[in-house]
Amino acid sequence: MTDVISDGKTRVAIALSLANINAPTVAECTAAQDITPRLTPDGLKLDPTTADVDTSSLASTFDTKEVGRVGYDTELTFKRGTTTQEDWPYQNLVYGVHCYVIVRRAVDYATAWAAGQQVEVYPVVCGERANVSPAANEVMKFVSPIKVYAAPATNALVAA
Repeated sequence: MTDVISDGKTRVAIALSLANINAPTVAECTAAQDITPRLTPDGLKLDPTTADVDTSSLASTFDTKEVGRVGYDTELTFKRGTTTQEDWPYQNLVYGVHCYVIVRRAVDYATAWAAGQQVEVYPVVCGERANVSPAANEVMKFVSPIKVYAAPATNALVAA
């Protein structure tokens, strides 16, 4: 049995527009801002939540449930940079900005975007960024709370 090690196997990009979130093109993914090098190792948080719908009745002797609405608990944690390019997330992912977070997993980070790759696409709006309190022996960081404002495409395929 072989496991996929996550180190170096995730790529995250920000696109300002996409024609079809279920099939972003290679050109759209390539043109998107690659934010992977600026994210902290634990800085990608896109956690789905599923609400419970109580299907029990007055006659029930056992609590029954069905799946309800899906939501996301999301935020991105970034390292600050010393150049304009390195600090792109801090300068651009500000309150009210709508964009798309594109995530590719289980493929070497350095591998170019290619047709047929499975990606997740999240339509998001940025909340107020929060500077992380300084600490000894750490880089300067900030958190961008992002809100998923429309249904994401979590099984999208990159199109030619």
